[in-house]
Amino acid sequence: MHLEQFNAAPESDARATATVWAAIPAWADAVATGRPYASVDEAVGVAGAAADGWTRLDLDTALAHHPRIGQKPLGDTAEAAASRREQASMTTASDDLTAAMAAANAAYEERFGRVFLIRAAGRTPDEMLAEARRRLGNDDDTEAAEALEQLRQIALLRLRTDLEGRR
Repeated sequence: MHLEQFNAAPESDARATATVWAAIPAWADAVATGRPYASVDEAVGVAGAAADGWTRLDLDTALAHHPRIGQKPLGDTAEAAASRREQASMTTASDDLTAAMAAANAAYEERFGRVFLIRAAGRTPDEMLAEARRRLGNDDDTEAAEALEQLRQIALLRLRTDLEGRR
């Protein structure tokens, strides 16, 4: 959905689109009701400012249906398609690296009680595995802040990609 289409869409459609970028209802509502945007940069600015107030509850809400890194997202939803695009580099990972990522995911979930989240777009499988392992050493507060920052990066990248028509 290009910027012009997003600006012209009924509010419910704009909210549904924003929910694909980050499944946080209050944030999606703020992004949808902030229209019309004069530019993609303006939309990113509004969305980024709205993301500054995200909490651990927002993180948990957004991650409720988020696939694990290395796990194929199921279904034909817009969220699944976005995850497949973002995690495309994992399709070339070796079996050993895939197994190591699965183990890191399991250790992370055991430690923090949620799915490991990282902006996968632009990262290699080795980089994502190294980050998972590094972040396992974080305390709860530091990790929540890192996970929220990753969620913010994912949401703003998805927004920019969609509104610029670069899918």
